[in-house]
Amino acid sequence: MVGKKTLRQLDMKHNIIIFRPYAFRVGQKIHIEDGSRRGDWEVIGVTERKVKLRCPISQREFEWDCFCYFVEEQNGVEWPHISKGEKKV
Repeated sequence: MVGKKTLRQLDMKHNIIIFRPYAFRVGQKIHIEDGSRRGDWEVIGVTERKVKLRCPISQREFEWDCFCYFVEEQNGVEWPHISKGEKKV
């Protein structure tokens, strides 16, 4: 058993959503569809932790902690994930 789950429960296939931080590149033109930052932006600066965007209309610039994620849906995936170094007990 792993925690309170049996191996059989861990081997079941599920549909899951994958979130990965999006790797912005300077010069990209992006559109944020919803939320307080919604609208069109140009990526004008990127560090490991920050992204700097410019509004193409007002030319105002903002620097924010990285906040966008690429989302992918996968079917038939083992869940919960067992990292490569972990062993099922």
